[in-house]
Amino acid sequence: MKHTALDPKVNGTRQAKPLFDTPSEDDLRASTLSGFRKGAVYRMFRIVLLLFLDTSLLALVWLTANHLGTPMVSPWRLESSTHSFIPIIGVVISILAAKGLYGNGDHRRDYIGIIKAVALGNAVLLLVAFFYAPNQFISRSHFLYFFFLGIVAICLSHYLVDLGVNVLRRRGVMSYPVFLIADPEEVDRAVSLIKKEGRYNIQGIESARALDRTERLTTFSKLESLGITEAFVSWSSIKRRLFLTWHFQKHGITLRVMPLKNESFFRGANLWCIGGLPGLSFSPSTVSGISFKAKRLIDFLAALSILLIASPLYIGIMLIIRFDSRGPIFYRQARVGLHGREFKVWKFRSMVNNADQLQKKLEAQNKNKDGILFKIDNDPRITRVGRILRQYSLDELPQIFNVLLGQMSLVGPRPLPTRDVERFSTHHFIRQEVVPGITGLWQVSGRSDIIDFEQVLRLDLDYIENWSLWMDVVILIRTVKVIFGKSGAY
Repeated sequence: MKHTALDPKVNGTRQAKPLFDTPSEDDLRASTLSGFRKGAVYRMFRIVLLLFLDTSLLALVWLTANHLGTPMVSPWRLESSTHSFIPIIGVVISILAAKGLYGNGDHRRDYIGIIKAVALGNAVLLLVAFFYAPNQFISRSHFLYFFFLGIVAICLSHYLVDLGVNVLRRRGVMSYPVFLIADPEEVDRAVSLIKKEGRYNIQGIESARALDRTERLTTFSKLESLGITEAFVSWSSIKRRLFLTWHFQKHGITLRVMPLKNESFFRGANLWCIGGLPGLSFSPSTVSGISFKAKRLIDFLAALSILLIASPLYIGIMLIIRFDSRGPIFYRQARVGLHGREFKVWKFRSMVNNADQLQKKLEAQNKNKDGILFKIDNDPRITRVGRILRQYSLDELPQIFNVLLGQMSLVGPRPLPTRDVERFSTHHFIRQEVVPGITGLWQVSGRSDIIDFEQVLRLDLDYIENWSLWMDVVILIRTVKVIFGKSGAY
């Protein structure tokens, strides 16, 4: 089934927003939060409390071991060094943290892991003692007391915190407000599994239809109004909507996919257990949206710098175009951007003045298999100067204005003309969930040599799923190499 670019049943928007709205607010990678994600304060409080208790109890244990151990002259005893216990406790705490024993749920209650961590900490201390003072005696009883009492102390600390958290949750404090999305036949089992955990407060239940494009905005507005920190979604409800993980993350909500049947797993998730069954979770960063805000700032500053530095080049190209052929210097084409909103892309004119009308006569020569993109060899509409501009992508330079206006980014999926988007199938619209860019993985992976739009889509999805600021930098560097190599240029 094909859809038009602005079909509200496809892109989930009821009406087009004003042209100069900042599109980054609705980008999948942008966050609706301005600070810590939901539930992060509780988690941080629990971690700080555990660290304080573990550190205090280990200090007490070291003092006790110093008192009970065999007295002898040693750099490890408090009589020789008043602050000797500080690096010792630091080593043990660091190993506990490295093993993830300050994490949630079962990680915090991993008492076997605690024993192993304390044992490893003592082994490290003994090795340090041997190499630090090989000619001095070490009180073995001192380390043995510290080892056994340390295990008891850390296990007791974690048990008491866990006990306290459970008591508070039974009283309605420190429980996480959650939402369940599952088909009606799966609800009872899902509710039963969630209640067994004893740390969730179910605020509402919806069917899988809540994740449809037409219902998505309403669903996430409801989740935000309820203060939801985590959403439980059955596999059958999300298996064809995997890109929705980005929507949950940008709203600061941890997504937990529930294994209500015998399902296979997919990559890009963390393993967790509920009622003894393995599931998958997608968690946003603790402080949401920082990287994307940095991307927007970098885009603006870089675009402004390019305009200032390359202004002589802009003027030179404008003069050449004016003397080469009749027509305007700039060409403004309607493109489809974020959430199907149309905007005008700026380019240096590289074709004859009536190129749009001539394209209809050339459609039969289109080399793209599915007809979504229009590419032909030796396009007769391109002017002499235009061919040179296209070879080095100089015709794209005016899109810096689109970046300054926030309509585009330096890196992202290329915005396509309305003619191309009207040929989209439903699964293609994931490209419209992020701010479009001047360059992207498509441009550095073959450009016009790619003649199958599904390949373009795979590259765009790879970019969206694995996006980082460093990835943008790499793509920009590769873009420069592609431009000077004139690879895939038409």
